[in-house]
Amino acid sequence: MKRYNIVLGVIAATLIATGCSQQKSNATKVLESVESSLAEIKDDAKRYAPEGLKGVEAQLSRLNASLENKDYDDVIAGTPQLSKAVDSLKSAVAAGKEQARAALAAANTEWESLSVEVPKMVETIQARVDELDAKKRLPWGVSKEEFASAKSGLDSMKSLWSEASKEFQSGDKVEAVEKAKSAKGLNAEIREQLKIKEA
Repeated sequence: MKRYNIVLGVIAATLIATGCSQQKSNATKVLESVESSLAEIKDDAKRYAPEGLKGVEAQLSRLNASLENKDYDDVIAGTPQLSKAVDSLKSAVAAGKEQARAALAAANTEWESLSVEVPKMVETIQARVDELDAKKRLPWGVSKEEFASAKSGLDSMKSLWSEASKEFQSGDKVEAVEKAKSAKGLNAEIREQLKIKEA
């Protein structure tokens, strides 16, 4: 009887070990599958959906911890939700790429006009500053403070335009357009300070 019990114990232990081994194999496979799917979009996700990526990586980290703790049921139960999160992240990345393409197309169009307008504005203001610098007295309506402010504004305008041009050439076209628009935005105030009449 004792020997029979020992044999049963060995068989039971073997079955349990086999069951655990099978569970571990299944849990590892499903998790690796999701990790592989995530790896395909990870670099793009860092750029186009960083917050979504953080959420997915947090879920993945939790399930990996469960796997290490041999909580295979938790891994198998949690993987479908993680898989859905990865699918949602893929959609977010696709949407981000589309927005980036649209922004780039808009930037290229805006740059065409800005690249003509802003240098002309700078040229007109510079000519007026040079003209007033050459005179002994400022004309009526232009104070020393306004003239100094206008010169400072012109320097900012030139600096912004220079940075915008470099960024556009290096491929940062959306950022370049924003800086060019900032430079253009200084034009009206400077012209008012220097009493430049609209052409």
